[in-house]
Amino acid sequence: MHQMSHDMQACIDECLRCYQTCLGMASNHCLPAGGKHVEPGHLRLMLACAEICRTSAHFMLLGTEHHKHTCAECADVCEDCARSCEQVGDMQACVEQCRRCAESCRKMAA
Repeated sequence: MHQMSHDMQACIDECLRCYQTCLGMASNHCLPAGGKHVEPGHLRLMLACAEICRTSAHFMLLGTEHHKHTCAECADVCEDCARSCEQVGDMQACVEQCRRCAESCRKMAA
C-alpha cells in the first residue's frame, strides 16, 4: 500500500463517516419521517452526497492523483447537502458531518 499522509487518512475517515451518515439518515430518518424529508431534490442530494463521499474515499485509497477532482466535487456536494438538511430541519448530525467532510475534502483538492 502506498504511504499516505495523515491529512489524507483523516479525509478518507471523514468521507466514510459522511457516506454512512447520509445514507443512514436518508434510509432510517428521512424515509420514515416523510414530508419534506422525502422531497425528491433533498433525497437525491443526500444519496448523491453519500455516493461522492464513498467514491472520494475510494480514489484516495487507490492512491490516484485523480482524488483531487473527486474531493473538489465532494466538498461542493457536501456543502449543498448540509444546506438542504439544515433547511429541512431535525438533521443536525448530517449537517455537521457534511460540513466536516467538505472542509477535509477542500484540503485534499488543493
